[in-house]
Amino acid sequence: MKLFFLALLALSSVSAEVIDIGSRRELFVDDFLIDKMTGKAEQRLHHPQIREIAIKHDAPWEGSGSGYHSVFKDGDKYRMYYKSWQLTVTAPGKVNTGEHPLFTCYAESDDGIHWRKPELGLHEFKGSKANNIVIPHGKMGKVNPDGGHPAVFKDENPAAPPEARYKAIVRSNSPKGLLALKSPDGLRWSAMADAPVITDGAFDSQNLAFWDANSGVYRAYWRYFTEGTTDEKDWKPSGLRAIRTATSRDFIQWENQHDLTYVDSPGEALYTNQVKPYHRAPHVLLGFPTRYVERGWSESTRALPEREHREWRTKASDRYGMAITEGLFMASRDGVKFKRWNEAFLPPGIERPGTWNYGHQYIAWHPVETKSALEGAPNELSFYATESYWTGKSSELRRYTLRLDGFVSIHAPMKGGELITKPFTFSGRALTMNFASSVAGGIRVEMQDASGKPLPGFALEDSEEHFGDSIQRTVVWKNGTDVSSLVGKTVRLRFTLKDADLYAIKFE
Repeated sequence: MKLFFLALLALSSVSAEVIDIGSRRELFVDDFLIDKMTGKAEQRLHHPQIREIAIKHDAPWEGSGSGYHSVFKDGDKYRMYYKSWQLTVTAPGKVNTGEHPLFTCYAESDDGIHWRKPELGLHEFKGSKANNIVIPHGKMGKVNPDGGHPAVFKDENPAAPPEARYKAIVRSNSPKGLLALKSPDGLRWSAMADAPVITDGAFDSQNLAFWDANSGVYRAYWRYFTEGTTDEKDWKPSGLRAIRTATSRDFIQWENQHDLTYVDSPGEALYTNQVKPYHRAPHVLLGFPTRYVERGWSESTRALPEREHREWRTKASDRYGMAITEGLFMASRDGVKFKRWNEAFLPPGIERPGTWNYGHQYIAWHPVETKSALEGAPNELSFYATESYWTGKSSELRRYTLRLDGFVSIHAPMKGGELITKPFTFSGRALTMNFASSVAGGIRVEMQDASGKPLPGFALEDSEEHFGDSIQRTVVWKNGTDVSSLVGKTVRLRFTLKDADLYAIKFE
């Protein structure tokens, strides 16, 4: 009788932990599906590959301080929004930030690779409307938006009215806080409320909000400091730069405030957050925050590019010369607790003019899917990140690429390794995987019951060894690909890998 109750307890424990993944695409960016890895198997962070300069901010109303980009696909068009600002530093450490006001500007593209700045004729700059400014400096009705801190998105909420199909969060010049803006076309903007909708924070960063269709709420993420507040006069923090979040049903009233927490990461200064649902797996929120590090003055600091300009900036403020920034990667299922990878996702790279400085590698919000330069290859992800910040009369936005779903893989060398998933249920007729291997390497797949026993016809010895490099390869066993007989049953997956990477799985 005792054994019977122990068995029932074990079964109830298994059933309580069963995950229903349905036909969702699941990425290995966290441990959500991972039960255990053995041998040489490990989670491996991958890095975007450097490409061309996407756009140069060299117009008279732009400048070396341009940044905080928002990028998204809108039908057949790609849209980009960004701050335009000129920061001039001259010997012996003179900093001029007032050559022109901060604006929000707009660019567009047909492919996400080649960008243009349309002359919109909406707002005046030095007597002319021949520019791409969409949010000017100054009053907008009863509010006073800061065009230098924009985050723009297309609202996919089916309840959003036509006049608010596009939304933006921008900082308020006065009073302090975040303003909610709306637009019918993404070009002509107006305020949604007569006062800031979020007021508890520091906000000296790219603060943002978006519609989370998976949860049915709007989510906002913004800058705050872990202790005290900022001294806005000289921008010196009294605590650690960090991230706060909240949710809303209407984009105006915000509630459920939380400070972001991390699975196993140390306290670090994070300048931006860049959180948004991943379009191929919208139940997963991905973020690309900027890590800010003050390395101090050393021979390595002096050996970095543009030493003279760096020394000029230091005479204005130490951190302007010795601080360095780079892009990180993090993922969350609930929007509050994140798995943040402590290694750099987008490090500064090879030393060259315009790099390894304060403002470098701020990743645009958010990556978009674009065509590969390789004929016949599948689409890839395009990332965009800043260069040449604070040097000269312009800044640049460089494009980087990564395979679809290619953020983190389960990797094993030729010596081999195994992954066993947690128990789950699914729907679909076939299992597909995003994977890559060498010619000699490969992956075999076993389907097990909840206790880890191989299921008849789906054992490891029944699996072909899958080799190649594919975004979507259907898993094959001796009896074929059909797994529909297991729909609704609790199963596990066992992967054996050698010289291979497994990025994602999906039941179709």
